[in-house]
Amino acid sequence: MTTPSMATPDTPDTPAVPVVPSSPAPPSSPAPPSSPALTLRRRRTVLAVCALSMFLVGVDTTIVNVGLPEIGRGLDIGTRGLEWVVDAYTVVLASLLVASGALADRFGRRRIFRTGLVLFGLASLACALAPSLGALVAARAVQGVGASMLSPVALAIVVSATPDPRERARAIGVWAAVFGLSMAAGPVTGGALIGAFGWRSVFWINAPVAALALVLVALFVPESHGQRARRLDLPGQLLLTATLGLTVGVLIEGPRLGWGSPAALTGYALAGLAALGFVLVERRRPEPLMELALFRRPPFATAVLGATAVFVALNVSLLLTTFHLQHTRGLSPLAAGLATLPMALGATVCAPWSGRLVGRYGPRRPLLLAGAFTAAGGLCLVGLDQDTGLPLLLTAHLLTGTGFGFANAPLTHTAVSGLPPSRAGVAGAITSTARQLGSAIGIAVAGALVTGAAPAELPAASRAGWWLVTGCGLFLLAAGRVARPAAGRGAE
Repeated sequence: MTTPSMATPDTPDTPAVPVVPSSPAPPSSPAPPSSPALTLRRRRTVLAVCALSMFLVGVDTTIVNVGLPEIGRGLDIGTRGLEWVVDAYTVVLASLLVASGALADRFGRRRIFRTGLVLFGLASLACALAPSLGALVAARAVQGVGASMLSPVALAIVVSATPDPRERARAIGVWAAVFGLSMAAGPVTGGALIGAFGWRSVFWINAPVAALALVLVALFVPESHGQRARRLDLPGQLLLTATLGLTVGVLIEGPRLGWGSPAALTGYALAGLAALGFVLVERRRPEPLMELALFRRPPFATAVLGATAVFVALNVSLLLTTFHLQHTRGLSPLAAGLATLPMALGATVCAPWSGRLVGRYGPRRPLLLAGAFTAAGGLCLVGLDQDTGLPLLLTAHLLTGTGFGFANAPLTHTAVSGLPPSRAGVAGAITSTARQLGSAIGIAVAGALVTGAAPAELPAASRAGWWLVTGCGLFLLAAGRVARPAAGRGAE
């Protein structure tokens, strides 16, 4: 849940714009258009086609969350299995973001983009037809592969097609607004589809949209390549995927295995070894998958941790809310989707405002606002019970969504500020990977808290999750306190 981020590596001085939560930054070295300059109408058409793919990925993230209880009833699976339905997608997506950008630079962005659309569409059909949990999880993983080729590559196509910095900033602003709209539309659309046609319809809907996008790409989107194709880092890619998969797997399976069981201890050890192997391999690669030296910069490391915390908070909130409203309170999927609208509204309204604040004052003010609103949203629900009124729930969602909207622009700015153009895209891609990792961890942790709980026990079981959301907000507050104000301005 996924879930706005942007970085324009060849123009680090581009004015701050709204940041798309879960969409990765473009590859590290997007080139100017290799073909003759496009007309204004053609550039706008390219933006519309690429934004359509972003809408598809964004809707698919939130549309699945609201349908989880119905999927569980339809396939007779419990909370643990439902966590895999979400995290099979996010773990694969997080693992492949950087590699997809490198593939697009080498083999052509339009080619990789079209491949991603085909994979995403076919995997969606497989999800809709899945007869069992295993088949659904496998299809969701393939969806993640396709999505990894859509978000970063489509944004790189937009950057390549709009060489003028001002027009590019406006284009990325449109990109951000489309993602916000997809976040808002996902739960409501999912609830309506499930109520009318059942849970499989949330996957059927992707196929015609992907097919339309394929036709439009063939007609209007030009091919482009990176200025310098990066080598693929296969050992690093395998170790990163293993690290993320093992970490999330242990979190999901821990309640069933027992946190201190031999199987769980083996999982911890394997995840640690994979992470250590990844660090050792990346330090020796001439062109690593991730430039680990960036983590020596405290602002960058803080931004990556902050991005992870933001998406942990968002996904914990969404999953706990979905189960509370549908299992404990007995609301329909559509009503549960409508209850998340304040969260989406807060994120959509505050994302562009945050971008303007970053451009004028630097990252400190919006980070402080993000932390305060997120912590307040979590605190509203630490005493959640069966009698908690809907007004308090809606207020908490509005606060959390507002914090989410304020967070992304300053985190992206902090990650890429002070870097040369050749490294800014890599920094943005790492931050985007951190967002997807936060999504996977948030789903796993929230699921672990409520696994096995009866409907009446869910509110009490979820309270630790709301304390976690509060803690994520407090971390953002701390990050805001140490963030630098804009150049030429005093401390705030």
